[in-house]
Amino acid sequence: MSSEQEEAGEEGAPHIWILRHPVYQQMKDLQVEDSAQMHAAFLVYLDLTEGRENEGAPVQTVLPLPAHRSLTHHSIRHVLDRGFPMLLCAVASDSTLVYQRLTDGLATPDPPVGPFQDVGRRQSRKRRHQH
Repeated sequence: MSSEQEEAGEEGAPHIWILRHPVYQQMKDLQVEDSAQMHAAFLVYLDLTEGRENEGAPVQTVLPLPAHRSLTHHSIRHVLDRGFPMLLCAVASDSTLVYQRLTDGLATPDPPVGPFQDVGRRQSRKRRHQH
């Protein structure tokens, strides 16, 4: 595999415009040996900075992670011990980005959005009524 294909991710041909992007070039100058991690970081950079109106938005720290990588409790603890809010961004091989807020403890999630049905709750209600 060529170095350009490695830099573009593990699948498919490289996106030449990415390789020529000035921020990607700056990231390359950091000499990060993990090309998948660098590619993930660049895609998160693009998502958060280009094409979005983020004037006045609070600054957040984002940990980009290729989706095929795993996290250990130790690595999460290392991130959270820094003392400031952190977003984890899983980057899939098709460039899909999924953000999750990392917290120290349990956090109440936002309710799901969409035409979902709470089947489990209805079944437990039926069981209670039968007794």
